Order: sequence, then structure tokens, then C-alpha cells
Amino acid sequence: MAEGNQTIMEKAEARFVDKQKKTAERNKATAEYMSEARAREIKTARLRELRLAKEEADRVAEELNPTPKKKRVVKKATATEVKT
Repeated sequence: MAEGNQTIMEKAEARFVDKQKKTAERNKATAEYMSEARAREIKTARLRELRLAKEEADRVAEELNPTPKKKRVVKKATATEVKT
């Protein structure tokens, strides 16, 4: 009977070690995921700041140096068009 208890204990310990390994792997994967998500948030915020700064600079440049509006071109009628 003592031998039966020994194998039960060994199996229990093996399951415990496996469960600990899986928990450690899960924690590592979660930490990697969170790290990547944080890096993505930082990059997105930086790109948003750059885009907004560029839009503001473009707006200021447009106010200081507006692009001339195109004049409407009036097509002159030719002599043959007038006769018909």
C-alpha cells in the first residue's frame, strides 16, 4: 500500500509541476501581450501628435500664404458659333 501512495504522490507532484509551468508560461505570454499593447499605444500617441502638429503647421502656412483662387475661364464665342 505504501508503494501505491508513493505513485499517487509522484503523479500529484508531476501534475503540480506541470500546472506551475503552464501558469508561468501564461504569465509570460500575458506580460508580452501587455508590453506590445503599451508600445502600440505609445506609438499611436506619438504619430497622432505628429499628425496634429503637421495639420496645424499646414493651417498656419495657408493663413500666411493663401493659395490664389483660380479664376473662372470664360470661353469666347467664335464667329461660326454666333451665326448658328
